[in-house]
Formats: sequence, C-alpha cells, structure tokens
Amino acid sequence: MLAFEVNDMTCGHCASTITKAVKTIDPGADVQVDLGRHLVSVATDANASVVQKAIADAGYSPAQVNAPAAAAASAVKRGGCCGSCH
Repeated sequence: MLAFEVNDMTCGHCASTITKAVKTIDPGADVQVDLGRHLVSVATDANASVVQKAIADAGYSPAQVNAPAAAAASAVKRGGCCGSCH
C-alpha cells in the first residue's frame, strides 16, 4: 500500500481528479482518499514514483508517507459520544 499526503487536495473534485489520474496508470488500483487528513492511499502494483508523478501531473503536490503509519492512523475510531462503542 502506498500513501501520499496531498495538502493541496481540498474537496471531492480534487479527490476525483487524483483517483482518475492514478487509474490512468493502473486501472485496477484501489484508491482511498481521506480529505480531512489530506491522505491518498493506493493499493497498486505500480511503482511509488510513477503514482506520485501521476498525482503531480494532475496538478497536486503529493509527498509519500509511511503507509503502515497512515493505515494505523486511519484505524483510529472517531465520533460517537465516548468512542468506546464505535
């Protein structure tokens, strides 16, 4: 799993544009976008630099981050009254 911090990704249109850009290099890629954290996670066989270039070519500034740390942070439960039941 590759992960990129994309601080200039701010809305659903940005997420859609990035997803389309990644899928041009790997149509089977699984692209997950967390707008709140400005995080794009990509499950692909493509090289990280190729994915990063595709995102950059779409007009964004991706910085590769540690995928295991990004996945662990995504697993943190949020919301609810106390968080213990969610």
